[in-house]
Amino acid sequence: MAAIRWGIIGCGDVTEVKSGPAFNKVPNSELVAVMRRDAEKAKDYASRHNVPKWYSDADKLINDPDISAIYIATPPSSHEEYALAS
Repeated sequence: MAAIRWGIIGCGDVTEVKSGPAFNKVPNSELVAVMRRDAEKAKDYASRHNVPKWYSDADKLINDPDISAIYIATPPSSHEEYALAS
């Protein structure tokens, strides 16, 4: 089975302990990129969680060829926009 290479759009407080760390604990799954509009916060999150890539632009994460699945962790009001874009 090929590994699922995840990207997270909206790496905020919920992904710190709930979902973010889990991606690397599941067999054939790894977190390879995160996105947050605040570039410094995205970079900090990636650094603390050993995520190789970070973005402050959702389109760049969505179009990253290394990502095979995207977890949308933004407020529910923006889920549809990001789901349709990916």
